[in-house]
Amino acid sequence: MIQGAWTQNMQTTINSTTLSLIKGDIIHEETDTIVNAANSRLAGGGGVDGAIHRAGGPKIMEECRRIGGCPTGSAVITSGGNLKAKYVIHTVGPIYQDGKHDEAKLLANAYKNSLALAVKKGIKTISFPSISTGAYGYPINEAAESALKTVMDFIKTNKGLSLVRFVLFSDRDFEVYKKTLAMLTA
Repeated sequence: MIQGAWTQNMQTTINSTTLSLIKGDIIHEETDTIVNAANSRLAGGGGVDGAIHRAGGPKIMEECRRIGGCPTGSAVITSGGNLKAKYVIHTVGPIYQDGKHDEAKLLANAYKNSLALAVKKGIKTISFPSISTGAYGYPINEAAESALKTVMDFIKTNKGLSLVRFVLFSDRDFEVYKKTLAMLTA
């Protein structure tokens, strides 16, 4: 069942985990961890990545330098620095070319590996941005379906998470995710 206000919030419960969509800015999230749509060098950058590094302060970058890098589809974890979230999971989504270069598999792996790392670390609440849909050019409709299906499949078969939230920055992205979630839960 879908609940919540249709303009800024939408949620459903799967296997005792709440899956939520909100319109907002991920750097303000108070979940245990937020997910950073990082680059493979963990070097900071633009978009979500730059915003998280700016808000979180230099401690996150220091930890990223020690880790060294993260292959596409993988995930690593650092502290949250100055953020409200205790941790940041950094994952690297694919750069979209034409959909014929394993982009769908790599995008799904970015979500799966982030969730698996959260469960392994005992994290209960996690917030995701829309990975790869900014500078990496992944079409939002395809990305939303892949992201939501991947997360829903994970929480159907894994316990430990109480909340998985997607924080969508633009009205357009929020609307796409909202329509996709409604379709997937119909």
